[in-house]
Amino acid sequence: MLPAEELAQLKFIPTIPEFVTWIAQKWSALPCLSDTVHSYNYTEVCEIVARKRALLLDKGLQKGDKVAILDNTTVEAVEMFLAVTSAGMVAINLPSQLPPQAIVGCCMKFGVKLLAFGKDFAEAVKGLPCPAIAITECADHAAPVAVVDKDDPAAIFFTGGTTGTPKGAVLPHRAIMRGSLNGCYAPGKQLGCHRYACVLPLSHVFGLICSTMSALYKGAEWVAAPNVKETISKFPAIKPSYLVAVPGICEILMGLIKMYGVGFLGGNLKYIISGASNVPPKLIAEFDKLGIQLFEGYGMTEGANLTSGNIDVKERPTSVGQIYPEQEVKIVDGELWYRGDNVFLGYYGDPEKTAETLTPDGWVKTGDLARFDEDGYLYIVGRIKNLIILSNGENVSPESIEEPFYKCPKLRDCLVKEDELDGRNVIAIEILPRMEEFANTPWEEVEAYFRNLVGEINATLPTTHQISKITVRKEDFKRTGAMKVSRN
Repeated sequence: MLPAEELAQLKFIPTIPEFVTWIAQKWSALPCLSDTVHSYNYTEVCEIVARKRALLLDKGLQKGDKVAILDNTTVEAVEMFLAVTSAGMVAINLPSQLPPQAIVGCCMKFGVKLLAFGKDFAEAVKGLPCPAIAITECADHAAPVAVVDKDDPAAIFFTGGTTGTPKGAVLPHRAIMRGSLNGCYAPGKQLGCHRYACVLPLSHVFGLICSTMSALYKGAEWVAAPNVKETISKFPAIKPSYLVAVPGICEILMGLIKMYGVGFLGGNLKYIISGASNVPPKLIAEFDKLGIQLFEGYGMTEGANLTSGNIDVKERPTSVGQIYPEQEVKIVDGELWYRGDNVFLGYYGDPEKTAETLTPDGWVKTGDLARFDEDGYLYIVGRIKNLIILSNGENVSPESIEEPFYKCPKLRDCLVKEDELDGRNVIAIEILPRMEEFANTPWEEVEAYFRNLVGEINATLPTTHQISKITVRKEDFKRTGAMKVSRN
């Protein structure tokens, strides 16, 4: 996937302290972090990180202590994450939308020793059970990186998927660094030449690893997005060449392109990496016509986000690609299992949930139903917890029924579920149209179009799998923080 001469320059760096030292030397004078007004090179950023490490030590923190970070997607938040983890402490990036009570609860649950907050969160952090500092603070002197083991915990991320209660997944250094290296693999020149616009929150593993750490691994310039809408409006000036996003953001970008023209993106965008939910084939084709490659992949928080990637999206638009190097995978009773450096340590304070997901010999049981084709490409066909049990005892994956619907260019999203009709349990579908495809069309005709579509797809399904109840939505689905359709 990478040119051979670039692949030879990259190596697996197992800990974040070693990584910070490496990027300071490898990419020293290249632009590193930007707030759209000022840009700081790798040397300058790593010097600030060293002063933030010193500040943490001056506050009496020790290796293994937990430090919470509460900020938008800013330069300072990245610097603080690097400082905490390269000092051998454990970083917890809190979602910026948490209410004050939840912030207090997180600090108590995880035993946070210090919280670093951005300028927009001064009121939200009052009454904490731990000290708080402004995220901009630095000592007037530097501190060296810590010596840590690759299996030491480095960060805790919240995970809950589309249905579950959020849990704290503990990622060791090796997992974050393996995921970050996996995010470097893409076709064409990658090192020292890209500008990333980071439109995902750093509290999400996709935003922290693929959109941030992978960018630094490659010597790219990372541009902050404290306000996503405002940042997107600045794309003509930012001129990003690389974007890591979720399908919902890709849909928004395509809508803006149709309104303002492709120049709205700045003219340099070459790659979009999208994950977290289905990437509609229509969207892949639309970006391809503009000369922008929209790739998709698969990963979990518990696996440091990046397990597989698909660069052959035009030939296999419904696959999540091939497995990244140095992982073992197998399918057990239809469920995908994997293990490798990218595997988490467990859920913080929850040995029962950990045992359900992580085997004693290091396999992660994903909960995803999957298959491989003859060329080794991975397909996710459903979630075990979402299975619908039919009256005849057969299990049906709603995602497998949804898959053919996503081939329809006039459908934005859909949700198959079990519902009740005339006193009996049936398979139902809710459909969200692409309303731009139905300009000036009466709503009755929109509904009729999708009733016909359901009829066509029902004709290809076994009688027991056919959809009996149809709802065409005028409003968007409830979505998770990663903009997936929530199945709750």
